[in-house]
Amino acid sequence: MKIAGSTALVTGANRGFGRHLAAELLSRGATVYAGARNPDSVDLPGVTPVRLDITDPASVAAAAELAGDVNLLVNNAGIDLGTDLMEGDLDLVRLELETHYIGNLSMIRAFAPVIVGNGGGTILNVLSALSWVNFPRHGAYGAAKSAEWAMTNALRLQLAERGIRVAGLHVGYMDTDMAAAVTAPKSDPAAIARIGVDGIEADAYEIVTDETSRQVQAGLSGGVAALYPQLP
Repeated sequence: MKIAGSTALVTGANRGFGRHLAAELLSRGATVYAGARNPDSVDLPGVTPVRLDITDPASVAAAAELAGDVNLLVNNAGIDLGTDLMEGDLDLVRLELETHYIGNLSMIRAFAPVIVGNGGGTILNVLSALSWVNFPRHGAYGAAKSAEWAMTNALRLQLAERGIRVAGLHVGYMDTDMAAAVTAPKSDPAAIARIGVDGIEADAYEIVTDETSRQVQAGLSGGVAALYPQLP
């Protein structure tokens, strides 16, 4: 889709990768709604802050009514609580699933009719290399992202006939608050935002943005032995 002249809503746009995505869209001529639980925390000039908690159905419905001219939805909001699937609090596991899977599904269900009414458009789900591979330290996060990837694939088929392209963006660690404790190499979120918006403009269904994600994707065909060589 053409970015210039489009109207986008980016969730979790007050900081981190979401803020970079909103800035990149704005720089290319899009009108941008910046969703955040606290709209006062949105400090990017030129965007319209929107109060939005994707886990709150009333908040999602209010955002869809307010941003009735959207034809590009970017589902970026997310959390990583470092929840272990065996030892972690089940309420935290549920919260990660509620956010990445149910929350983003709620956004799509609310905004799909809006996008159709505006002549069609694109939905981008910000996924992760951990959609494809998982480790105990990010057990709940990876499970939630895997569920979101499966949802992306299902809705990609279901919404295509309604004129909505559903894309997924895969990325490894980025230099944001979420990965502040990570010592492994991290990508520049501004560079990943540029790649992501390029992918939207190119009508790509799958946007694999960094070497980590490319390596994990390539390993999928090798099965468990390729993805988890540490197993006996």
